[in-house]
Amino acid sequence: MRGRAEPCLRQFCVFLENRVGRLNDLMRQAESLDTRVLAMSIVDSVDFAMVRLIFNNADRAREKLELSGFLFSESDVVGVELPRGDKPFHDVCSTLMKAEVNIHHAYPLLFRSRGAGAVAIFVDDVDTALNVLHSAKHRVVTESDLQDDDEFL
Repeated sequence: MRGRAEPCLRQFCVFLENRVGRLNDLMRQAESLDTRVLAMSIVDSVDFAMVRLIFNNADRAREKLELSGFLFSESDVVGVELPRGDKPFHDVCSTLMKAEVNIHHAYPLLFRSRGAGAVAIFVDDVDTALNVLHSAKHRVVTESDLQDDDEFL
């Protein structure tokens, strides 16, 4: 299933009919004691919505989505802790821009470690993004971080 091993995060993109209650159905099926939604982004249109989700336990979330009959796809995204300073988003974006890595979309993670927030970033070249972020001393958030090291828990 996975295109690469850690340190990527798994993003689930769920197709929903644009009807009252469908998002509630998705959350009821997906969230429980063993799975928490740590990021959500919704792209809406007249007839349907695409809901991007990141969970604290990707394997268990996949099982639940499959058993619930939701149509979804998976992709790798980069999780990165926002650095301290005046312009944390600019620092991350500048690092990626210097390597000519294109950001397609990004959204915040409900994840906090050592007092710092984090974002999920969907890029055109995950391997290059990971390498340049590491080289620039940015802390990459891994799936194990989402399970073990969350100050929001």
